[in-house]
Amino acid sequence: MKFLSAVTERLRDGLRRSQEFLGGRLDEVFAGERPIDDALFEELEELLIAADLGVLVAADFKHRAREEVMFGTVTRAEELRPLFRRFVAETLAGAAQGLDLDHAPAVVLLLGVNGSGKTTTAAKLAAQLKAGGHDVLLAAADTFRAAAIEQLEEWGRRIGVDVIRQAAGSDPAAVVFDAVRAATARRAGVLIVDTAGRLHTKSNLMEELAKLKRVVSRQLPGAPHESLMVLDATTGQNGFAQARLFHEAIGLSGLCLTKLDGTAKGGIVLRIHRELKLPIKLVGVGERVDDLQGFDAEKFAAALVPEPE
Repeated sequence: MKFLSAVTERLRDGLRRSQEFLGGRLDEVFAGERPIDDALFEELEELLIAADLGVLVAADFKHRAREEVMFGTVTRAEELRPLFRRFVAETLAGAAQGLDLDHAPAVVLLLGVNGSGKTTTAAKLAAQLKAGGHDVLLAAADTFRAAAIEQLEEWGRRIGVDVIRQAAGSDPAAVVFDAVRAATARRAGVLIVDTAGRLHTKSNLMEELAKLKRVVSRQLPGAPHESLMVLDATTGQNGFAQARLFHEAIGLSGLCLTKLDGTAKGGIVLRIHRELKLPIKLVGVGERVDDLQGFDAEKFAAALVPEPE
């Protein structure tokens, strides 16, 4: 179910730092009178890797560009820019998927490390779903981080959504158990669960998150319906490593990329989708509630690689 619209202008503004980093360098590489030779292709590949697109994506585009030149469909360096824009859109064509909310209640687990923006994302998502007519509950299952429960409760007050909670330090599985029971009893449409991002060790964290999934599935067969990793795009390659670790240990249904407005390397989106084969269900490009958007490959490509002014 797709409920968020990707607003092109806002996405373009949010990706401005990435545009400046990538676009300026592309202008140099794709200068109109520059000969298309091995030096250009090597410089192009280095640029794409530096922009966090990853070695595989960079190699894919270099191969595509060489083919287009060989077949004569590209004859000038400046023609490589729109080719790259199309390549970005095509690479991400399968990445856009809406959230699976066709259940009652639909359970959405938000996973990720501390500082990735899980709590804020939970609140933004809850606010937009409520505005769209859904009856939403929030669950404060991050019982370890100081003030995490209070932060989610404050968000709940602001947006008018109830928060299921227990005392700090409580068993997160008990919070989730109560939350699923409350969502079922109230016939809520969506339950959004904010989880912990750090325990004593990484293995303990993964075990705790796997336990939460088991608790949910025992109460609601087929749930959770979404296990989304909230990933801070500014972390670049570290973020990619985190996503791979969570996916291997927990099994993710997709990603929510936050803080795309704060990074010069929005190209990490391509590497994540290309190598992990995970859909990108939400992107965050600012602080406002409506800056959480559904992902759209064409609009993302146009915002990341705009036409030269």
